[in-house]
Amino acid sequence: MRSQKELALDTKIMDTLKGMNLSGKAYAAGKGIIQDEEVQAIQEYANTVSIKRLNYNDHGPVHMRTVALNALIMLGLLRDAKIPTSLEREESGSFEDSLIAVLMAAFLHDIGMSVGRQDHELHSAYIACPILDRLLHTVYGEDLQKRLIVRSLALEGISGHMGNRIIHSLEAGILLVADGCDMTKGRARIPMALAEAPRVGDIHKYSANSIEEVHISQGIEQPIGIDILMSSEVGLFQVEEVLLGKIAASTAKKYIELYARVLRGDTKRYL
Repeated sequence: MRSQKELALDTKIMDTLKGMNLSGKAYAAGKGIIQDEEVQAIQEYANTVSIKRLNYNDHGPVHMRTVALNALIMLGLLRDAKIPTSLEREESGSFEDSLIAVLMAAFLHDIGMSVGRQDHELHSAYIACPILDRLLHTVYGEDLQKRLIVRSLALEGISGHMGNRIIHSLEAGILLVADGCDMTKGRARIPMALAEAPRVGDIHKYSANSIEEVHISQGIEQPIGIDILMSSEVGLFQVEEVLLGKIAASTAKKYIELYARVLRGDTKRYL
């Protein structure tokens, strides 16, 4: 059974897709991947491995949905600013095709955690391949060329989401940043509750537990503005060591403004 948090995110994702006034393919893709039993099962097991075996933070259905929503918001902001996606610039596809690729990548980017942490982005890619083939066939039918293009773009996003591989498409860059933006205290709640003694990697949990809000909206000077509110300065680890690194590796960096503030403190602009 899906949690209330998952269901709420599902609604937000579908409402966002509906509000973009596209042809209907992206809406169908969103509905298909949200309702897919295999996707749900592998997301849940990836989270079990992450939290219970590895004592890491959330890498399951809620995280992947949050990343999807973040990415959709960012893509919408770029569209409003009339910035074309890589598929549009290359005349290989439409904005909607880019949206579908990023949506699929967001829902599948961490399923490799079901195997383990090391190289999990590569594990995610090969586990995702047959799932992508199946879901994209329902969206594009017999249009083989379009299915292959969207699958390739989704796989670039999946394999590049850690920021340690060079990516080239704007779509993959958006996924990279969207992933880094999921760092609120809710993501650390379960591992914090299960922890019995300090372990290597706990800084990720404690820093994430101090992040109160991450708000993505139109920036002042750039299309995308990211505002982070923290309860304590330990959250700066998450901002400076995780998010900033992902933004630096992202093809979307030049379109982003980044701000962080501790409660009742001054706002610091990073980008």
